[in-house]
Amino acid sequence: MSATAADRPATLNESPAGFAGVVSRTVAYVLDALTVSILSAGGAAATNMIASVIGADAHDVAQALTTAFLVGLPAVFALYCTAFWGLTGRTPGMALVGVRVVTTNRNRVGWWRALLRGFLLAYFPIGSLWLLVDRRHMAIHDKIARTLVIRS
Repeated sequence: MSATAADRPATLNESPAGFAGVVSRTVAYVLDALTVSILSAGGAAATNMIASVIGADAHDVAQALTTAFLVGLPAVFALYCTAFWGLTGRTPGMALVGVRVVTTNRNRVGWWRALLRGFLLAYFPIGSLWLLVDRRHMAIHDKIARTLVIRS
């Protein structure tokens, strides 16, 4: 006699909410990246406007700060994600598409795990492509930080 689905115990891979798919994760990522980019560009533009009012010397300093700020954009994105994952388990983009980050044990993501996941995503975004072949749609940053993205 074979066991039916009702007879089998629930495993870690089975979730009542289910795993977030490629489309929802991509849409959330793009929304969050756009948010960070627009806010960063606004900050850089404000710095340049203030420097143009102050004078030429301040303008050179403002250009250097703007360059440094834009080079540091991945770090800003990583900290943005870390803050939201640590506080609520989801970024605003993830909230819009209805997904959240949890540990592989379905617990709340802690600050260190959120920080690790954020920096891996920001500085190694190509690792996200692994979710295309993983049955639980886990990207490289999920595997290393031991997190899952589930529908909520």
